Amino acid sequence: MNCRKIIKALKKVGFVEDRQKGSHLILINLKTKTRTIVRIHGNKDIKKVLVRAIIRDAGLTNEEFKKLI
Repeated sequence: MNCRKIIKALKKVGFVEDRQKGSHLILINLKTKTRTIVRIHGNKDIKKVLVRAIIRDAGLTNEEFKKLI
């Protein structure tokens, strides 16, 4: 899965860009005070394990995340 799609989906549920350090974009949801980190490596796909970790950090279920994509 592409990092741009993940970031777009997270922004739909209220995440905003907090800061970026190198190739790591830190997103934060101001309502729920949750934070997640998305790696940005050009057009490379993010591995499934990392996508699951991002979904878990965001407090979403797999079904909720799939609807956002």
